[in-house]
Amino acid sequence: MPIPSGTPAVDRTLLRDDVYRRLRDAIVDGTFGPGEQLKDGELAAWLGVSRTPVREALLRLGGSGLVVALPGRSTTVSTIESQAVRDARDVVAAMHQLAAREVAGKLGERDLDRMREANRRFAEAVDAGDVSAALDADEELHRVPVAVLGNRAIETVLEQFDPLVRRAERHRFDADGRASVERHDTLIDLLASGDAEGAASVAYEVWHSLSADDEAE
Repeated sequence: MPIPSGTPAVDRTLLRDDVYRRLRDAIVDGTFGPGEQLKDGELAAWLGVSRTPVREALLRLGGSGLVVALPGRSTTVSTIESQAVRDARDVVAAMHQLAAREVAGKLGERDLDRMREANRRFAEAVDAGDVSAALDADEELHRVPVAVLGNRAIETVLEQFDPLVRRAERHRFDADGRASVERHDTLIDLLASGDAEGAASVAYEVWHSLSADDEAE
């Protein structure tokens, strides 16, 4: 497994959650590709930590479907399989649907402005073909209702399954981005007006409309 060059080691006091996030993000953004073997010793050296938090992170990533561990043999980055993405997508859609229903009419103007600003940046990134910036802005937008609700169960489910969907979304990013901008605008308007069922329906559709049929390269 080639270790990415130019990546500074993190502080040795890095918490295991930070190790998990670094490895998760490296898989989602394609730094580590499908089928690539992940060796805990090399990963520990890359991050500047001991093997223990790396092994714990790999176990969590296995639970999210991002890696596949063969006991006594190896751990590799999983391939992007349509059924796994479809299952994760439907769960993520349901969680965002629930969050939107619960917070409709309860978001402050500052929260709504954060969503509008994120959608503005999302639109700019789509027009520029900047996949990373678009997905970052999209994640920020959808994080607002979830954070305001403060339901830890929903947050935990999203933490587990959202990375798998984001990874597939990155591989399959296409011109449908403009339609997403419009759906985001509609969602924000419905949340602001307090239309709980309308907001829930749009939130679900935003995620459920993501394609899970075509395998990534």
